[in-house]
Amino acid sequence: MTLSLLAASCTGAKEQTPESDFDYTVDRFADIEVLRYKVPDFDSLNLKQKTLIYYLQEAALWGRDILWDQKYKHNLDLRRLLEAVYTNYDGDRESDEWKAFETYVKQVWFANGIHHHYSNDKFVPAFSREFLENRIAALPEGSAPASTGEILEVIFNPALDAKNVNQAEGEDLVATSACNMYADGITQAEVEAYFAKLKKADDPTPISYGLNTRIERDEKGNITERQYRLGGLYSDAIAHIVENLDSAANYAENDAQRKIIERLVDFYRSGDLATFDDYSIRWAEDTVSQVDFINGFIESYGDPLGMTGSWESIVNFKNIPASERTEVLSANAQWFEDNSPVDPQFRKEKVKGVSAKVITAAILAGDAYPATPIGINLPNANWIRAAHGSKSVTIENITQAYDEASHGNGFNEEFVIDEDTRKLLDDYLFITDNLHTDLHECLGHGSGRLLPGVDPDALKAHGSTLEETRADLFALYYLADPKLLEIGLLDNPDAYKAEYYKYILNGLMTQLMRIEPGKDVEEAHMRNRKIIAEWVLEHGRDANVIELVKRDGKTFVKINDYEALRGLFGDLLAEIQRIRSTGDYAAGAALVEKYGVKVDPELHREVLDRYSTLDIAPYRGFVNPVYTAVRDASGKITDVTVDYSEDYPSQMLRYAKEYPGLTAGK
Repeated sequence: MTLSLLAASCTGAKEQTPESDFDYTVDRFADIEVLRYKVPDFDSLNLKQKTLIYYLQEAALWGRDILWDQKYKHNLDLRRLLEAVYTNYDGDRESDEWKAFETYVKQVWFANGIHHHYSNDKFVPAFSREFLENRIAALPEGSAPASTGEILEVIFNPALDAKNVNQAEGEDLVATSACNMYADGITQAEVEAYFAKLKKADDPTPISYGLNTRIERDEKGNITERQYRLGGLYSDAIAHIVENLDSAANYAENDAQRKIIERLVDFYRSGDLATFDDYSIRWAEDTVSQVDFINGFIESYGDPLGMTGSWESIVNFKNIPASERTEVLSANAQWFEDNSPVDPQFRKEKVKGVSAKVITAAILAGDAYPATPIGINLPNANWIRAAHGSKSVTIENITQAYDEASHGNGFNEEFVIDEDTRKLLDDYLFITDNLHTDLHECLGHGSGRLLPGVDPDALKAHGSTLEETRADLFALYYLADPKLLEIGLLDNPDAYKAEYYKYILNGLMTQLMRIEPGKDVEEAHMRNRKIIAEWVLEHGRDANVIELVKRDGKTFVKINDYEALRGLFGDLLAEIQRIRSTGDYAAGAALVEKYGVKVDPELHREVLDRYSTLDIAPYRGFVNPVYTAVRDASGKITDVTVDYSEDYPSQMLRYAKEYPGLTAGK
């Protein structure tokens, strides 16, 4: 599971000062700001580690086209058409039509397709169809794909494939979603019935059904799965991934890491999910290697039914000094589980294999690029977590890039209620934000247990939202616990209030700047934050725990009783864990629909109006560093260098040219 960072959240950490010699901001367009991130201490790694990272990041970049195709069947041809027009344009670059087209191309690049990466709504072009048709007509022969006519209809018909992932309660989520994980004509009922027949009752080690497949029909019209593997779907791209993983294995830091890479290759060759489980167990148990990576079909947010994994990769290495805090949390995992406010029957009697570290990201790819999580907890399989443990990471060079780029943006002055609260955020938000991520990933996702016989997919389309809610509540509850002072992770008993204030402000108000007027909240992490904030507001109303107050016509969050707020977090955590442990779909769906979906239109308009006075982009993402292998006359790698100077369009066009993973289209 991954945790996303709200790009335009409050910021502040006085010990973090902007670095004048490094420009974090790369580009700004529409509702997006593109940043760059540093890779501290890369030069201190030895040559073997650098070479390992080099081949792992090559494997990561070769998977790019897989995600594009997973997200929408026309995405690859659409990208090629747009890039052909973009690179061959010789007209007036100051015209409104060109500027609108340029913005559209950048949006599509950022979202890995034609649908917004967060709202899932299709982009609406601000340029005319005539403009694009004229530019296509001027292209060199053979530059436009054969499907150009279909692509034009996709771009300019707003009703066609309008929603990438539909989460609207009561609708056929498969039939109404444009993602390419299901063939045309497949229904939600058919998919659910198909997998219900495959699943074995009371299976203690169930595979992750549907994780690496596209659902299609066979020649008789029956539902079937087409695997993502060598010789199957996406074979061209996977061949390049495997080639670079094979090279990376030659530079593994130890035998255990080498076997992890080899088992991942075995999975790519066979598509066998039992092999993937074996790889996942080995990966989770490797707590020794400094260099680490994820690569494959991981998170299922891009599937309306929450089963198929979107392709992603992150290559990283351990930040040894910063990892001390996560290692302290891991060492105390049993204490946190034993003292959880949930019903004892839903706790784990013995917490196994919890490991956590702070990492430095070296490359982001697939569904982790350009927008990226700030924390990861894997594997996702509940039985692996219970029997073998999990591995959690906080990506601190990414959180630092967000923080550095946010200094002086005016957010706190506009939305934080008073100077005392702003000072609290300045002093403690950076560390408590990171600790919240640590607790969410390291302990939250790994906490609790399913009762025997409960289907891990029982919460269906709401599973991801409720799981993120559970992990966030665990982190919020324990962030205020004196245990954190006892084990030396905080030095002030009031420090947690910075994260509490930011979280409630975000959930009730400021994340609404990401929603278009009249729209519902749909993204799982946004629903999660809204559920928590709205629930505690309602259930703490009689005791006036939280209130929304007006000052000079503006709405502010006021927290009157932080201790009582912690108690409410614990109450909601207990209920969410009960829902998760028992597979109570009805109760889970009711929570999501009541608290996580609908938006107050008046408050929404106010938030948008106030944001419009600030130069803050609702969404942020990154360009990657560029790694170059320095070779001697024999071709042997003698060094790997890292460069930060590549701009956003140049990186996107270079990736399209150098990593054409699906040249055959599929």
